[in-house]
Amino acid sequence: MVALLSFCSFLSPVSSTSVLAATPEVAHEYNTDGTVINVVNAVYMLTMGLSPVVWGPMSEVYGRRRVNQVTAVLFFGCSIGTALAPNLAAFFVFRVLTAFEGTAFILVGSACIGDVYRPTERATALGWFLSGTLIGPAFGPFIGGIIVTYASWRVIFWLQTALSGLAALFTFTPLLPETIHHRKVDDLEGYSPRQKMTVLWSMVNPVRVLRLFVYPNLVATSLASSAVIWNMYSLLTPIRYVLNPRFHLTTPMQGGLFYLAPGTGYLVGTLVGGRYADYVVKRWIAKRGGARVPEDRLRSALPFMGLVIPACLLVYGWGIEKDAGGIPLAVVTLFVQGVAQLFCFPSLNTYCLDVMQGRGAEVIAGNYFVRYLFACAATACVLPAIQGIGVGWFSTVSALFLVGSTAVVQATIWWGKSWRDRVDRRRKAKRLAEQSVARKELGRRANET
Repeated sequence: MVALLSFCSFLSPVSSTSVLAATPEVAHEYNTDGTVINVVNAVYMLTMGLSPVVWGPMSEVYGRRRVNQVTAVLFFGCSIGTALAPNLAAFFVFRVLTAFEGTAFILVGSACIGDVYRPTERATALGWFLSGTLIGPAFGPFIGGIIVTYASWRVIFWLQTALSGLAALFTFTPLLPETIHHRKVDDLEGYSPRQKMTVLWSMVNPVRVLRLFVYPNLVATSLASSAVIWNMYSLLTPIRYVLNPRFHLTTPMQGGLFYLAPGTGYLVGTLVGGRYADYVVKRWIAKRGGARVPEDRLRSALPFMGLVIPACLLVYGWGIEKDAGGIPLAVVTLFVQGVAQLFCFPSLNTYCLDVMQGRGAEVIAGNYFVRYLFACAATACVLPAIQGIGVGWFSTVSALFLVGSTAVVQATIWWGKSWRDRVDRRRKAKRLAEQSVARKELGRRANET
């Protein structure tokens, strides 16, 4: 099941970056420039950020399996539309629709992991699952570079169509069982159609996801995830524009080879990142004499997020800026960052599942909502920023963002429980006050009757 979910989660992120290596060719076919195509890719990321607030509540109501099946079939259809797009408008529309469905795989897959794995094992499973979401963006441009070098860029989307068709078939097999313990739609038996519509809207309303941000700890972890994803997409997006001219590379495939460095790092990180996060949790449970505190999960991400990735960013950025170190320096720093990111994401994602038991899909949806908004911003602004201030200073800004987010994560470790308790008390008091007002109103009406 984890392997199938990881394969499904691979599809949307690989689609987000596979076209990067073909950006000049796509722009040429539609008589535009690379900046416009990068805006299309940024809107793709924006849609990936918006769609979780729809699919998260849907999976709580109708079940994980049903949402995965529906979105897999729609993703398959929209991939065909992208491959056949006759003009830029059609290409834009089908790309956006593909993004809207594709994020469901990532979101619902994380929720499935939360449904079936115990907290002390969750990060290991989530690490394997997340390998699909991270390997996709890294290997996508490499695959796209090979295709564009020897064939039309449309072959990229025909390959995507074939892979998504395979994923859609597998979602209808016993390999993907229903993992949610109780579907909310089952509570509506005996309701009238009008009552069902009213209650269903309250269940699937996207605002449910956004309301969870009253918890400061969820805001903090979303910001931390966003800093890591910002780093990821701001590195992957401009590789062909930055490294090809710097190292005098002439073909898309040569530029695409650089994507193998972070991609291999993600593969290596998959083997150890999630396991390390679970190890840290077990160690702190032993220190506390058997008590588990969700915030302990975040400790495993601190050194990688606050030290390793920022250091690699600075070395990479200023090495490129000053033309020092050559190709080996770029490859090594991209690889180490890839490994380090797989020490961060399982920790941050699993914390969201641990801290809000029973609402895992909605919490993950909120996290991905914020995360992909930052991915959208990174995709859209990285090229203009690099052209304006240079690779070195842009890498410095990204490193400072990561260090600041690490400080926020440390604050969550110290005070996250008190933040949660304070919000819970406030919400409970508000609920009791509303119930008291409702009882008084019922009593007044009874007296009048």
